[in-house]
Amino acid sequence: MRTLHEINAWVLIGLNAAVGVWCLAAHRFERARGTALWVAVVIAQVTVFTQALFGALLASDDAVVLDDMHMLYGVSAIVAVGIMYSYRGSPFMKGNQHLLYGFGSLFVMGLGLRNLVL
Repeated sequence: MRTLHEINAWVLIGLNAAVGVWCLAAHRFERARGTALWVAVVIAQVTVFTQALFGALLASDDAVVLDDMHMLYGVSAIVAVGIMYSYRGSPFMKGNQHLLYGFGSLFVMGLGLRNLVL
């Protein structure tokens, strides 16, 4: 389970980095927009929840000792995904959804990177 958790961490980091850059590019260039972008965003965000599931299963093992900060960063990533989702339809975000998901995905990537060194 630990190996699966580590592999998924790198997938989470890589996908959110790619999606973050793609969303920022899509804000500037209309050609980068489309359904494929939003499918990639969903896939990248699902990795946050699968990572939390793998982490919870790993933490249920009595032999595994978890640092509180590790759990904090993991929960923060889930909260960040929830915030992005809740703000996507706000009137003040009209026309800026790509910025929201771009910077939000890069933030989630940063949380993943920070969690690797704990």
